[in-house]
Amino acid sequence: MSTLLFEGADWDYEKIQHAYEAIEEIALNELGLDVYPNQIETITAEQMLDAYASNGLPLMYKHWSFGKHFAYHDLQYRKGAQGLAYEIVINSSPCIVHIMEENTMTMQALVMAHAGFGHNHFFKNNSLFRQWTDASSILSYLEYAKNYIATCEERYGADSVERLLDAAHALMPHGVDQYTRKAPLDLAKDAEREQERREYQRRTYNDLWRTVPQSKSTKSEQSVESRRKSMLRLPEENLLYFIEKRAPMLKPWQREVLRIVRNIAQYFYPQQQTQVMNEGCATMVHYTIMNRLHERGMISDGSLLEFIEGHTGVVYQPGFDSNHFSGINPYYLGFSMMQDIKRICEGPTDEDREWFPNFAGNGDPWKTLREAWVEYRDESFILQFLSPYLIRKMRLFHLVDVPTDPAYVVGHIHDERGYRGIRSALAHQYNLGYRKPDIQVVDVDLNGDRELYLQHNVVNGRLLDSDDAKAVLQHIATLWGYGVTLFEMTGASTLLNKHSVTAPK
Repeated sequence: MSTLLFEGADWDYEKIQHAYEAIEEIALNELGLDVYPNQIETITAEQMLDAYASNGLPLMYKHWSFGKHFAYHDLQYRKGAQGLAYEIVINSSPCIVHIMEENTMTMQALVMAHAGFGHNHFFKNNSLFRQWTDASSILSYLEYAKNYIATCEERYGADSVERLLDAAHALMPHGVDQYTRKAPLDLAKDAEREQERREYQRRTYNDLWRTVPQSKSTKSEQSVESRRKSMLRLPEENLLYFIEKRAPMLKPWQREVLRIVRNIAQYFYPQQQTQVMNEGCATMVHYTIMNRLHERGMISDGSLLEFIEGHTGVVYQPGFDSNHFSGINPYYLGFSMMQDIKRICEGPTDEDREWFPNFAGNGDPWKTLREAWVEYRDESFILQFLSPYLIRKMRLFHLVDVPTDPAYVVGHIHDERGYRGIRSALAHQYNLGYRKPDIQVVDVDLNGDRELYLQHNVVNGRLLDSDDAKAVLQHIATLWGYGVTLFEMTGASTLLNKHSVTAPK
């Protein structure tokens, strides 16, 4: 009697169930993974394209940009210029895993292992996701957001809501708290709090307060200035938060829309910092599970070969001189590093023992990986775990490009000092502070002309593109209601550039 979970390419829900149970047994009992409950849903290619357009989130509110993205991906897909992902997974509880109807049964099994247990485990356990996301409430919050924005369109007009969302979406990269959260994240209660805020404002508003004369301050001008900025919590890195709380012209419903966009931006914040680790974790999990299924005689040789072909395409790294090269493939880097950690745990060399004394030869690679998946993000993971062996295998070296020099300089090669320099340089590429400009609100005169002042803290002399900067500043001015000026600074006093936009008419 055959012990195969399935034969051939065709799938049905009974085969999906049997495969899921076999995958779950290996993931939980052998690999020691800890996951949210899984909800497996099948979707069509068109639904997959729709999910692409709305950032992979279900129940997303309407916006013209989603339709634009759908039309682009649909055209590219039909022309054969791009393929589709085998799956989309949502960081929620239960964890929603979308599998495509067009997948073969082998690919359905791979997807369930990759997304349902690899990504799922990472979502539930990584410290960044635990701190910054609320998996238990995101789906109900999205439903609230969709309904709230639809209600605003009915009451205030679709054009007004669209202009507001255009401006808010332009600021989404600068609408997150990067270091400290203003309050515990609880999306389930956010809608209730919004109603409570409106009721409190209605009950406590008294127009007579504006007629009360203000006492004259006897403090020095410097201390008054310091206290004023302290009360405004300046400088402020979260531009959407500051505008939501302080913009003089916004109405309550507009502030709530900004809060919705800000919460969704915050939801994606950990994913921006953990792509290598997240995809590496999921790829390592599916690779191990699919091979284990074959070793147990639960999938055929043909299924194994089909899996290997799909897996190889996922982790393929084009050479630097290839037309397909667009940087380091995060699947390749993450999977390679995690395979290397397994090698170091099970069969270390003397070099490995010198570089990684804490886990070299411990014989328990999955415990080591699970601990890394909890504690690290991409930058720190590469700094801690990229080995000299893997640097040599990947043929990495460090080029220094100084604009004033006529030639490149090879900064680090394959020696002890070079390995550390290469590791540090690669890790630096995954530092969000390096990839995203540091722009903060530094001042505003609420009692004067109400102009908003921003500061870009310039790194390595890289200034903002003037046209892009003014386009984004115009969106800020739309939300703020008055003029906005951005200073590009090096240090506390060196002004490199200045951009200004006037108040919208």
